Amino acid sequence: MSRMGRLVCFLCLWLPQLPCEGSRDTQPEQAHLSYPGDPTSMIVTWTTFDPAESIVMFGPDPGAAFTRSARGDATRFVDGGELGRSMFIHRVALQGLVPGQRYAYRCGSEEGWSRPYSFQAFLKSSNWSPRFAVFGDMGLENPQSLPRLQHEAEMGLYDVVLHVGDFAYNLDTDNAYVGDAFMRKIEPVAALVPYMTCPGNHEEKYNFSNYRSRFSMPGHTESLWYSWDIGPAHIISFSTEVYFFLKYGEQLVAEQFQWLEKDLQEASQPERRKERPWIITMGHRPMYCSNNDHDDCTLHESIVRRGLYPHQYGLEDLFYKYGVDLELWAHEHSYERLWPVYNYKVYNGSTKAPYTNPGAPVHIITGSAGCRERLDPFVPEPRDWSAMRIEDYGYTRMQILNRTHLWLEQVSDDQGGKVVDGIWLIKEWHGPEAWH
Repeated sequence: MSRMGRLVCFLCLWLPQLPCEGSRDTQPEQAHLSYPGDPTSMIVTWTTFDPAESIVMFGPDPGAAFTRSARGDATRFVDGGELGRSMFIHRVALQGLVPGQRYAYRCGSEEGWSRPYSFQAFLKSSNWSPRFAVFGDMGLENPQSLPRLQHEAEMGLYDVVLHVGDFAYNLDTDNAYVGDAFMRKIEPVAALVPYMTCPGNHEEKYNFSNYRSRFSMPGHTESLWYSWDIGPAHIISFSTEVYFFLKYGEQLVAEQFQWLEKDLQEASQPERRKERPWIITMGHRPMYCSNNDHDDCTLHESIVRRGLYPHQYGLEDLFYKYGVDLELWAHEHSYERLWPVYNYKVYNGSTKAPYTNPGAPVHIITGSAGCRERLDPFVPEPRDWSAMRIEDYGYTRMQILNRTHLWLEQVSDDQGGKVVDGIWLIKEWHGPEAWH
């Protein structure tokens, strides 16, 4: 063998990430979970760069072995960058799970397996207390909160992660290599608990194709909006971005708005609202904020709040009409908790207990998990509807205790995990009748 040939063999052996002639990249990576809306099921998604079978081996944890297997399929995704990089997104639905049972699993094929992970299947009843990590705006560069989130996920503190838009900065950057690196980085969290998402402005490139292809949310795998039930709550994820990227057509705004109204109508039926009284929305760009920039939420006639000219498809009136309890937002790189508010008027439950039986929805903006754009400052004086403002890196914890009590707290990563804000949202009544 020539000296050059020996060098090539050495590089193939010691640098397997480099593409070598005749090699196949079928090692699974970027594994993550998502919840399809059925407590007897869970979706496992991962990536390979060459075709391979889509298999998940799983079994009760702790257990002696992976006693079951499930098969799915892979979709070839071609990034819109100049290199036209392709990858294969594998999706497998694990079915027949026992609610509440912990399972161990690994994904891949005989050509390569992931490391083993574990998760706990959701309970079937609405009578349990799911726990969430909630945040938006986390990038590959400066993801400051991620190590703490990983540690807490490994400790079993969360049942679900809600990532409220803006990933990697951006998933498509550098021919989607940044997206690959980000998905690898969140794997230690996302492979343990369902990682539920909504699109942000940083996902817009190539008609949101990296976002649509990499994640597997309920309903159609490439949808920008969906809803699901967990415990005593109905959660709605939607796209604020359809209002701002109108090159894809105003029709998309109308389509989402019609879907939202239909979903809210169904969730508000008396029997359904009795079983799952909490309705919680998550969308990237907030209706209100008091940051010192020129984002939509700083405008009195916010597009998200009031809709397209002349006041078409506005979300504030829609959410108020159906008695949405809690609205989760990001986009602003800070934390802001609002008093219960509708049309700029504060509707506190009472002076001493503003969040007990409030007369309007509660808004939380939590977009400071960490990214290269750093933090966003506030205007000097808070608005009348602004209750708490914190400008540091962190994330939100949420637990829905039961049908009447929900706990929210803000964790400061800058202050070593200190809880810097917390409220009880207490509602003896849900639905639009609660506003009166």
